[in-house]
Amino acid sequence: MLTSLPNLLTLSRIVLIAPLVGLFYLENAVGYWAAFGIYVFACITDFFDGYVARHLNQLSKLGRFLDPIADKLLVACIILMLVANGVIEGVHVLPGVVILVREIVVSGLREFLAELKVGVPVSRLAKWKTTAQMLALGFLIVGPAVPPALPAVLVGQILLWIAAVLTMVTGYDYLTTGLRHMTGPDQPADKAGAERDAAAPDAG
Repeated sequence: MLTSLPNLLTLSRIVLIAPLVGLFYLENAVGYWAAFGIYVFACITDFFDGYVARHLNQLSKLGRFLDPIADKLLVACIILMLVANGVIEGVHVLPGVVILVREIVVSGLREFLAELKVGVPVSRLAKWKTTAQMLALGFLIVGPAVPPALPAVLVGQILLWIAAVLTMVTGYDYLTTGLRHMTGPDQPADKAGAERDAAAPDAG
């Protein structure tokens, strides 16, 4: 149900992306701190939507669909804006690219495996990756607004590299799981599907 509390929390992350991105264009301390506040709120909703769904028994197919989309949109938009503002630059763009590529590949693999009714559980290492990634983006968002004596940007860059390494490891695990099913024997088409194919007109 779209109006259930867990789904509303998930949707709030998607809605907040627009003002968060807009705040980057201010390029001043107020904008960076405000963006950081929105980001922290989004991270809190990321935890509580699943927690609330389980404890209120409001797990839904819509929630399982929206949650990863909200996460990936938020991460992708923040990384792109940090690159555009020069907070992530030079060689430090590479871990950002690794994270974005991994998200795209894993999304495709999850969709493929879902069709085969194969679940991919979240590993402990994947949770560490998510934690490092969340902390890295938080430090990088607020980095330009803190005093120079506090190396927030440097801490964020280090955490971003750690997240990228963990991303490659967990991404490899997902990929090997997917390849095992891709290279296995093809499943026979169901009878109804075969009849639909036979009845369908040939494409021009």
